[in-house]
Amino acid sequence: MADELLALVLAGRKTATCGRASDFGPGGETLPVVGRRDVILDGSGRPAAVIETEEVTFRRFDEIDEDFARDEGEGLGTLEEWREGHRAFFERTGGFAPDMNLVCERFRLVEILEVDDTEH
Repeated sequence: MADELLALVLAGRKTATCGRASDFGPGGETLPVVGRRDVILDGSGRPAAVIETEEVTFRRFDEIDEDFARDEGEGLGTLEEWREGHRAFFERTGGFAPDMNLVCERFRLVEILEVDDTEH
């Protein structure tokens, strides 16, 4: 899945992501902040790209709109498809509720990193 999501970022189709708010904080993931840069790894764990956070919002699952669903870049980009896919993901990974809080992040691609295949 990492390679598929990376390909969407590199193609400019994926400029947003979200996660369950309860997964962030002490003992969990670090909350994104505007201006932070992150390295995206490919499916083999190699650095592939640098992104920069442009916006962070907190929304309930049932408050996600068509624009955000499209900017996530997965599938057809419709809100209905986004809801179905993310509901299934959240159910598999710790639980789902329509009113669950999400951390929503918009980002931009800063740099594509060249992979040195001679090392592997």
